[in-house]
Amino acid sequence: MRAAGKGQSRFRSEPVPGERMETLRQLIQAFLEGDPATIREISQGVGASEKDVIGHMEHLTRSLPRRNSELVVAPAECEACGFVFRKRSRLRRPGRCPLCRSTSITEPLFCIRERK
Repeated sequence: MRAAGKGQSRFRSEPVPGERMETLRQLIQAFLEGDPATIREISQGVGASEKDVIGHMEHLTRSLPRRNSELVVAPAECEACGFVFRKRSRLRRPGRCPLCRSTSITEPLFCIRERK
């Protein structure tokens, strides 16, 4: 820690997050129970970084079956050649298409549905 200069506090003031009644994971789950959304939309909707949202969603994929629900993923698609990333297990948008090497790829959509 640096020494405090003139007009500076000795301790850095860290931003204090607002008080939440639900956990971030519960907020993400509630957001996904509505319309399908991208990682970016979820991130903006719950007020968390995309990296944090992805981490919580990976945990949700493991815990949802106990609640008789599942995470449904509409896969990303290459806008140039139409390749669909069906077998992709990662939640992030792919970097580029394996067929045409285009980086113009749509983001995957996510939602939570009850199992039948």
